[in-house]
Amino acid sequence: MAEIKNYTINFGPQHPAAHGVLRLVLELDGEVVQRADPHIGLLHRGTEKLAETRTYLQSVPYMDRLDYVSMKCNEHAYVMAIEKVLGVEVPLRAQYIRVMFDEITRILNHLLWIGAHGLDVGAMAVFLYAFREREDLMDCYEAVSGARMHAAYYRPGGVYRDLPDQMPRLRETRLRGEAALRDYNRDREGSMLDFIEAFTGRFPGCVDEYETLLTDNRIWKQRLVGIGVVTPERAKALGFTGPMLRGSGIAWDLRKTQPYEVYDLLDFDIPVGTNGDCYDRYLVRVAEMRQSNHIVRQCVEWLRNHPGPVMSDNHKVAPPARVGMKSNMEDLIHHFKLFTEGFHVPAGECYAGIEHPKGEFGIYLVSDGANKPYRLKIRAPGYAHLQGLDEMSRGHMIADVVTIIGTQDIVFGEIDR
Repeated sequence: MAEIKNYTINFGPQHPAAHGVLRLVLELDGEVVQRADPHIGLLHRGTEKLAETRTYLQSVPYMDRLDYVSMKCNEHAYVMAIEKVLGVEVPLRAQYIRVMFDEITRILNHLLWIGAHGLDVGAMAVFLYAFREREDLMDCYEAVSGARMHAAYYRPGGVYRDLPDQMPRLRETRLRGEAALRDYNRDREGSMLDFIEAFTGRFPGCVDEYETLLTDNRIWKQRLVGIGVVTPERAKALGFTGPMLRGSGIAWDLRKTQPYEVYDLLDFDIPVGTNGDCYDRYLVRVAEMRQSNHIVRQCVEWLRNHPGPVMSDNHKVAPPARVGMKSNMEDLIHHFKLFTEGFHVPAGECYAGIEHPKGEFGIYLVSDGANKPYRLKIRAPGYAHLQGLDEMSRGHMIADVVTIIGTQDIVFGEIDR
């Protein structure tokens, strides 16, 4: 009789489903996982320590690079923590802009997730479909901040600037004819709000296409249904948040339970699953894309009808207008002091959490009265989800580990922070 032997193998970081940064040490009995040990530190960035040596404003771009798929949501928690300690009032229009871009970011995150998850499990086409819509939303990022990814758009006291009156348009080249150009620029003749409104009009049809490709696809269901089941009790015990928690049937969402900004003024639902498996988490995220689209539409309508300031008028925290800075000595001094020395935050501590696309993303900030944080701790949702990977993988095959990594929607920038 053949001797039974357990094997220990490295899964990743070079494995396509590990996306270049995740290293799992798997103990296998044949092809069945007995134990999964996630190793972290490969991408370590030291964001929390770097923030202690930079002014509050200089650390905003570091936040973008944590979960580099949900850039503005990371910034949001950080600036909210600063505003809490400072006691700064944020103009209502800036709050609506923040909420609108948070939901655009949620759609961006879930589009990349559904594309990458599909690729990992073997569905090729949905990746191309998802990136078609991502391009439009990335154009909004670029138009408002100048950067397609790391926007540094949210600032303590509001946002960097108001929404532009004109969306960028493509010009004719040798590779792009007049007909293709007309089709591409069709929704770009007006303002950014016109462009976003047109996007929200066609996006539900795009989500229908993703569902046509996946939801009732028998191969997709064979790979996801009954895999990585987490009971509601275990989901809470492991510290799961976001779709990982709601997929197990617990309707916990900070936008409803602890509303921030203007979420309490908006109409939306919280999708929840019933079985706590990979398929339910897929359905929850698809439903979330539809709800985010609904929220964006409401924000567009409000912003259209309510012009106003998008930054606090407290020049100890917010820079003066550029026109004033170039014509008024007092404004020039404020501008110079703000961008060289930064502002001083009163001694104190606070925690600010938001409903990030992946779960609860929080910033714990301690100030000693200086112009940089004394301590900064980040509560990243992916960190708690990664610890549950061992429990979720046990008894499953190696191929199912790929599915479980995909359903967790892990981005290592926020884990190796």
